[in-house]
Amino acid sequence: MYRIFIVEDNEEQRRELLLFLKQALYETVTPEDDSEILSEIQKTRPDLVLLDIQLPGQNGLELCRKIRQTQEIPVIFLTGRSGPMDELEGMLSGADDYIVKPYCAPVLLARIAAVLKRSRQNHGPSETDFGQTASGSADDPGNERKDFKIVCHGVTLDLLDGSLAAGGKKTELTRTEQRICYRLFVSDGKIVSREDLLDDLWDDQIFIDDNTLSVNVTRIRKKLQEIGAGELIRTRRGQGYQI
Repeated sequence: MYRIFIVEDNEEQRRELLLFLKQALYETVTPEDDSEILSEIQKTRPDLVLLDIQLPGQNGLELCRKIRQTQEIPVIFLTGRSGPMDELEGMLSGADDYIVKPYCAPVLLARIAAVLKRSRQNHGPSETDFGQTASGSADDPGNERKDFKIVCHGVTLDLLDGSLAAGGKKTELTRTEQRICYRLFVSDGKIVSREDLLDDLWDDQIFIDDNTLSVNVTRIRKKLQEIGAGELIRTRRGQGYQI
């Protein structure tokens, strides 16, 4: 299991990241003492650091440079600073990627996986790779995660290329269809209401109404039928959808 070290001073955003990444089956670590971040990174030996730029008492850019001086751990800036020069400065400080808040959760997951994949190719597997199984956690045996993929009941949702695959067959998804599938896949066994799906899409700056949601779910089901998984998504009348 990959270990991600999160440096985020906003408590609400930090909790959101911790929950989201744990649901994606990453191990997460946060600093116990913000003044000892470098030493804690050395102690916990994470596979990747998610780093804010605007930190109390220190600068994330300088922190990234210090990490680069002593370690080859990949760093992704996750920050509210959105100017083109901000991103340039972030990359010049040694970051592997630069993501502006508010972020799209599936895209963040995909970009984390892409950076981890590049890092593994460049430096070989880390200690936390050993012992990782193809299956998910003991609490969620129906799901598994392999880098940027979520597997649910034999159907693979690939967040990098936006596709569904099963039984050797593959079908492409639109951005809206991918977002709907992601929410249903990570909620395997739970009912997801139409209201929650619409809220997710609006939060992700995808603006659709209730009728358009129905059209998208119908299209997803048709695509699932094409790959032999047409019964994956069930409608729970008056409640929403369930895998």
